[in-house]
Amino acid sequence: MSTLTRPAKVATDSPVRRTSPRRAGRRGAYKGLLFMLPFLIGFLLTYVVPIGYAFSQSLHEKKSSGIGFGPTKTVFAGFANFSAILADGTFWAGMLRTLLFGAAQITVMLGISLLLALLLDGVAARAVRFFRAGLLIPYVIPGVVSTLIWLFLYSPTASPIIDIADKAGTSVTFFGGLNTYLSLGNLLTWQGIGFNMILISASLQALPRELYEAARLDGAREWRIAWSVKVPNITGILVLTGMFSLIGRLQLFTEPLFLRYVAPESISTDFTPMLEIFDRAFKTGDYQYAAAESLVLAVVTGVLAFVFYRVTNRKMS
Repeated sequence: MSTLTRPAKVATDSPVRRTSPRRAGRRGAYKGLLFMLPFLIGFLLTYVVPIGYAFSQSLHEKKSSGIGFGPTKTVFAGFANFSAILADGTFWAGMLRTLLFGAAQITVMLGISLLLALLLDGVAARAVRFFRAGLLIPYVIPGVVSTLIWLFLYSPTASPIIDIADKAGTSVTFFGGLNTYLSLGNLLTWQGIGFNMILISASLQALPRELYEAARLDGAREWRIAWSVKVPNITGILVLTGMFSLIGRLQLFTEPLFLRYVAPESISTDFTPMLEIFDRAFKTGDYQYAAAESLVLAVVTGVLAFVFYRVTNRKMS
């Protein structure tokens, strides 16, 4: 009789180790943190650390020993610098001056940018690219270079505009009283029209063309389509560009600093908050007070930008 043999056991695979959802999520979080690490390091070094250092400096002040003729030393002063800023009429006058000037200049600049974007929206694609590139050139030029260009045009001794006006028997002055604000506003508007026009034009290109066709079928003309269809649908970008422009005006520094070399009697050292901070830090040497002014300016800018965004969004929604 043949002996019966039992079949050999088939080797089974080892059980698969399953990763728990919690562990997988934790591993994904670690990978995301490593991915964001370069940005976090740059953010800490360029924003958080300088702000922390400025806050630390703002809590100190310099005092002279004796009756004022001894060496100066930096001592802890708490919030004395901030209290002094709240009562500093010069600083707040510069803030108010900048806000009023910015309200007028930003309105004109965004109005011209919107008009150009609406005009380009009905032009052929090739022409749009050409005009966009041309209008963007002033924005691409560094602020210092463009200011020097206009500084030459505004110069009382070298301006070709003044020479032409003199030959025509008329006198032209770019500084003094209202002319100072017009000259500065012209420079800032020339710099910002192209950039804002590009953003507004991109928003117009994203609108569905069916809206225009429906309006045309209803008998609306192009100007009516622009005012009643296009503009109401790009209020978001208008608010955004307005907010960015407001922040830029509160930080206005380079342009008035260079124009001051031509018209020091019209543009004072406290013409804008940034000029006041620069003068306080690098000419007077009061770094602690300047640091406190910088923090106050940052807080005011953030609050005003937030209020502007909320109010305009609520009105346009």
